[in-house]
Amino acid sequence: MLWILRFSGFFSAAVVMIILSPSIQSFPPAEAIRSSNLDGYLRSPNLLSPPDYLPQLYFRRSTIFRNADECRFSDRQIKGKTSVCDPSLVHIAITLDVEYLRGSIAAVHSILLNSLCPENVFFHFLVSETNLESLVRSTFPQLKFKVYYFDPEIVRSLISTSVRQALEQPLNYARNYLADLLETCVKRVIYLDSDLVVVDDIAKLWATNLGSRTIGAPEYCHANFTKYFTSGFWSDKRFSGTFRGRKPCYFNTGVMVIDLVKWRHAQYTKWIERWMEVQKSDRIYDLGSLPPYLLVFAGNVAPIEHRWNQHGLGGDNVRGSCRDLHPGPYSLLHWSGSGKPWLRLDSKQPCPLDFLWSPYDLYGHSRL
Repeated sequence: MLWILRFSGFFSAAVVMIILSPSIQSFPPAEAIRSSNLDGYLRSPNLLSPPDYLPQLYFRRSTIFRNADECRFSDRQIKGKTSVCDPSLVHIAITLDVEYLRGSIAAVHSILLNSLCPENVFFHFLVSETNLESLVRSTFPQLKFKVYYFDPEIVRSLISTSVRQALEQPLNYARNYLADLLETCVKRVIYLDSDLVVVDDIAKLWATNLGSRTIGAPEYCHANFTKYFTSGFWSDKRFSGTFRGRKPCYFNTGVMVIDLVKWRHAQYTKWIERWMEVQKSDRIYDLGSLPPYLLVFAGNVAPIEHRWNQHGLGGDNVRGSCRDLHPGPYSLLHWSGSGKPWLRLDSKQPCPLDFLWSPYDLYGHSRL
């Protein structure tokens, strides 16, 4: 009955008949771990609304999530002293910024709702603004998380103009520095974009076998790989030669499983920065943060099932266009592209698949 009350306001009969979504479990997240040196002055006494300087953002408090009986707890969790270094944790990194905050909150909510063991999930939030931690804590009062400040100046001089201004935001490049930002005891992390929801147990993605590879992601080898770089890149052997001996395939960097130990050992952050420097002088691609990843990793990616990144639901950069699901099962829905589900829903011009995002939206005051 509770499930019906919670979701009846979101799904139209037509959408329910067309789309079958995996069942959603309700277990609560564990006690919050206070994080970062900013926490002292980021904490807000009002637990139901954001700080005064963010009056336009209101999120309902989430339900409490608990682990299922079959979930394993470490000795530290049993004693109530869970730390970021607990080896039983599933680590997830997501960026937080005002523009995409609604999407980030929905992504976190979806992960917790569909996890068998939500108390074992630890979130690493990357921010360039120091006013969002209290809002997250008031929305998810028992969430395990830590906030990491990413200084935009680290990459500002490396960023080139792109096909969309949104792709030029410094926080888009924070994923390049996860190995430096996160504690060295964190050996693996799942990086997720802010415009997606997870409709399956995230522990399944966490269990991905990367083998000898540093990152894992769904690959799309049927895509025209040449279009991600300029004609000048392909005509210059100094650049195109980087793919010699590899069979590069496109992959979307919005969903990646990353082995941080291998990343740190190989110093891949420096590799990515070098390609960004080449881009500044030679203009070898037109997109934002994706091409450097392709240059460094394409052809050396541990393949993950496509169900873990049903991407392009934002319309392939065509504003207002609607997309269908790719054939096959799905565990993660990703609104990459310029069309975001919260904007289309608010404008009363939603796409059918946007109604699969809306159950996870905690924005606004409670209707109950």
